[in-house]
Amino acid sequence: MKKVFIFLFMCLCAFMLTSCRKDKLTKIKLAEVARSVFYAPQYVAINKGYFKDEGLDIELINANGADKVTAALLSGDVQIGLQGPEPTIYLYKNNKSNYLINFAQLTRTDGSFIFGRKPIENFTLNDLKGKSILGGRKGGVPEMTLEYILKEAGLDVGQDDDTKDVNVRTDVAFAALAGSFLDGEGDFVSLFEPTATNLVKQNKAYLLAATADYAGEIAYTAYSTSLNYFNENEDIIEKFTKALYKGQQFVNNASDEEIAKEIHSFFMDVDLDTLAVVVNRYRSINGWCSNPIFSEKGFDRLQDIIIEAGELDAKVNFNDIVDLTIAKKVVND
Repeated sequence: MKKVFIFLFMCLCAFMLTSCRKDKLTKIKLAEVARSVFYAPQYVAINKGYFKDEGLDIELINANGADKVTAALLSGDVQIGLQGPEPTIYLYKNNKSNYLINFAQLTRTDGSFIFGRKPIENFTLNDLKGKSILGGRKGGVPEMTLEYILKEAGLDVGQDDDTKDVNVRTDVAFAALAGSFLDGEGDFVSLFEPTATNLVKQNKAYLLAATADYAGEIAYTAYSTSLNYFNENEDIIEKFTKALYKGQQFVNNASDEEIAKEIHSFFMDVDLDTLAVVVNRYRSINGWCSNPIFSEKGFDRLQDIIIEAGELDAKVNFNDIVDLTIAKKVVND
């Protein structure tokens, strides 16, 4: 009887400790620009409990657009946002008193791939000459990066202009690219995963190249928060960054299959085998940052792309909207 009592007492204590731990979790609303396998380290950190280990309860919100992420951050509806750094650049250029700070980087290059209607052996960007490609929303970083690499290859590029070497069509919404391509629009298309692999499996598109192979390092997706929140909650930002770093380390060291299993709950409409293929594809382009330290080189490259597209007149200073203090501390500890 005494042993039973001790066992029950220990169970009660464990329950109370668990309950207290849950009660003490700090709720964080995290808005992501889209749901993508490209953000695998984040989903791993959530599923493996890395954020909870740091005392954070993450409510993940798919905002479906960088403009919505930025608006939610400025209004205080969410505390942290995952998006490209470009909205933080535009915002700072227009308002130097109420802007966003980038504090951790997630992806280090463009995550899109070029697909055609038939396989092309030894494909080069010159194979797009005289053709059209569905590029996505005008002014979106995927579309701007696509134009940038085409121009770097010496091609004359126009938006919805058949008189140019390459007609980069921006009249099709990002979410409708795959469907429009299947309906016969465009000679080529630029797609993200896992949509792309699903088309390949159906023999409806052929992978020709990764945009990253031409674009190189870009500060593509990062975490930001409002200046006020950053200054007033550095402890929470540090805990968040620690959890993210654990997710990045897991992705760096785990197999494609292990990563696919960990993120599957976020992509229930995609089977595990396909997820593993997608993970491998992103690994092959070195798409994920190995740590949260924001790259100044990648940030500079991003601004080159935006300026070339005519969406930015001059660069902003790296240190004005990027703070490396916490990320460096997390990595060095």
